[in-house]
Amino acid sequence: MSELGKNKSSESSPSGGKKGGIAIIDYGAGNIQSIKFAIKRLGFDAVLTDDAEEIKSADKVIFPGVGEASSAMKMLKSTGLDKVIPQLKQPVLGICLGMQLMCEYCEEGDTTGLSIFDAKVVKFDNSVKVPQIGWNQIYDLQSDLFEGVNEKEYVYLVHSFYVKECEETICSTEYGVEYTSAIKKNNFYGVQFHPEKSSKAGEKILENFLKLENE
Repeated sequence: MSELGKNKSSESSPSGGKKGGIAIIDYGAGNIQSIKFAIKRLGFDAVLTDDAEEIKSADKVIFPGVGEASSAMKMLKSTGLDKVIPQLKQPVLGICLGMQLMCEYCEEGDTTGLSIFDAKVVKFDNSVKVPQIGWNQIYDLQSDLFEGVNEKEYVYLVHSFYVKECEETICSTEYGVEYTSAIKKNNFYGVQFHPEKSSKAGEKILENFLKLENE
């Protein structure tokens, strides 16, 4: 395995995984196996886990999600992960619903989020087909997350709600309205699109995240 794919430590964690490496938060929200497979294709190993100590000790954390916001928040609260995630110090990547749950509020289910990002999540109006399903462009790329990715690259999206533009926006997309398709605050990143389904551009974005240095 390349240096890129090696865990920094092989010391066992309480849940039987390894300290260091990559943790994918498993809280019952959507199919997350595709993310694990995408990470493996890049030469990394990842563990699916809901164990707080394993998540806190990982080098990188991925917070995915597909589904309904209020139900997903209930699942996070039932395991106490709603308290764990905002306190993480290593790079964290929220994907799709995971990104939306890291915002302060989501219209879907009148849901209070984790308030990591000072942003609100609202529904597309009926001037466009909802949900947005398929390929769309990202632009105004601002972050190491997009190193080597071209402006107006196409990525794959499936969503009915979007994050409003805000100071923490690092990438935008237009679908009836210009909205945030990626966001960053300190060690927390979020992408509305699915990098694991976004061909070479998504693969590069995921690789860039996995190569970020811990602060």
